[in-house]
Amino acid sequence: MTMGLGDTIITEATLSFLGLGVKFPFASWGNIISDVNNTYVLTNYWFIWIPAGVLLLLTVLAFNLVGDGLRDAFDPRMKR
Repeated sequence: MTMGLGDTIITEATLSFLGLGVKFPFASWGNIISDVNNTYVLTNYWFIWIPAGVLLLLTVLAFNLVGDGLRDAFDPRMKR
């Protein structure tokens, strides 16, 4: 289940990035990253989109690592 949660977060961020997910009044990491639509925003407002991308990466990685650790701890077939 925790492995699937990372996929769900990536899917939501991708849909929001493409404009098919969460709409404007609500914030999403995909919306924040998609707002970088020209060079001026890319270079002068890096403190908005880089943390959003890094936090998205770290959140998905954390859920995957927790899921992997739980599987290692509770799967009796892995103890051989």
